[in-house]
Amino acid sequence: MGKKNNDKPLAQNRKASHDYFIEDTYEAGMVLTGTEIKSLRTGKANLNDSFATIRNGEAFLHNMHVSPFENGNRFNPTDPTRTRKLLLKKSEIAKLIGATKQQGYTLVPLKVYVRNGYAKLLLGLGRGKKQYDKRETAAKRDAQRDIQRALKERQKVAR
Repeated sequence: MGKKNNDKPLAQNRKASHDYFIEDTYEAGMVLTGTEIKSLRTGKANLNDSFATIRNGEAFLHNMHVSPFENGNRFNPTDPTRTRKLLLKKSEIAKLIGATKQQGYTLVPLKVYVRNGYAKLLLGLGRGKKQYDKRETAAKRDAQRDIQRALKERQKVAR
């Protein structure tokens, strides 16, 4: 029986696109315990307020909340928001180090999913939005919604 290739998000950071301009994305593996992956598969994870850093040539994820697995054993981690190591290629880490040295860029976790049986994290390289950028994005979204609504009404009248 082969492994399924389902990229349905187990946890998603919906606020990331609101707060950041995401310019590039990277897929990273995560170092997890057995009970953490079981808890992730049941959807008991939260990416709000989480962020990634690079220290000593290694990437780490901070503040991702993974609830303890209720049917767990003695290997259940005691801290649900512990720092987790991210698995990236050296060349990707080098690019990220260079990019995050620039002012205003940060590593934002976007979503967690399972691919080929392994937990993956979609990591975005983002630049923070100012308040007026957020208002402009909301205005564009509302205008697009109004256009779609008008087109739909027009198609109903034409029939």
